[in-house]
Amino acid sequence: MIAELNRLVAHVEEHLTEDLDVTAVASRLGTTEYHLRRMFSSLAGIPLSEYVRRRRMTVAVADVLGDGDLLGIAVRYGYGSTEAFGRAFRSVHGVSPGDVRRDGGPLRTQPQIRFRLTVEGNITMDARITDRPDFRLVGHAARVPLIHEGINPQIQAHIASLPVAEHARLKDLSNTEPAGLLQVSADVDPDYQEGSELTYVHGIAVTDGTRVPDDLDVIEVPAGAWAVFRIEGDYPAALQSAWAATATEWFPSNPWRLRPGPSMVGMLARSDDFSSATCELWLPVERA
Repeated sequence: MIAELNRLVAHVEEHLTEDLDVTAVASRLGTTEYHLRRMFSSLAGIPLSEYVRRRRMTVAVADVLGDGDLLGIAVRYGYGSTEAFGRAFRSVHGVSPGDVRRDGGPLRTQPQIRFRLTVEGNITMDARITDRPDFRLVGHAARVPLIHEGINPQIQAHIASLPVAEHARLKDLSNTEPAGLLQVSADVDPDYQEGSELTYVHGIAVTDGTRVPDDLDVIEVPAGAWAVFRIEGDYPAALQSAWAATATEWFPSNPWRLRPGPSMVGMLARSDDFSSATCELWLPVERA
């Protein structure tokens, strides 16, 4: 995967003034757009789309400092007007193209990324692969922002709004793996951008033919393979560290890649104050 990411970066650099067809690039690299975007954002700490924008505006400085027409420069970098180009330029450099042309700066540079894999073997990941038939995720859904670190207050508020008896009702409906109450993230931005919206479901898994009460939201999950990671420790820090480690440690070392679909966290045990927990992280995968 590291080699593929570096080839992606090289392609971006060679075609900075062109629209990036990530699907076509991923196909040539022997992977999928979904996996490529998720691995890029996880390892680089920046969404692919944001990296491309920053690199374009970094390189565009040389043109802005010249005496070319600003509209022509805007069109060259894929913008239909000087206003749109100016907004993108200001978002990276903090000043307008006109300011830079007049004062020479200030400027912020996005260096070209290079991916390197350092295998230290200091993270042991307890994982298994399981094939599951079609099933359904049912429960209470809400649209929430993606937060990489710490507790998500909107998810916390969503769960707190449910009556205590509702948790027991959901547990009684569960009849297939992953068992018990689940924290489900669906419709996640492929770039995994902080602040982007996702669908969060507090619910359970049931078999495909199970009758579902009308007051519950439903996500249909097709058959496929899942990588299941067992995690123990401080919550949610240990879970979030495991998420990061799947990208930096597990996927580069195993013949699997992410496929589109919901991710799920099943709580197996937790402390009374919820400061620590034992849980399972379920990620949809396919052979690379």
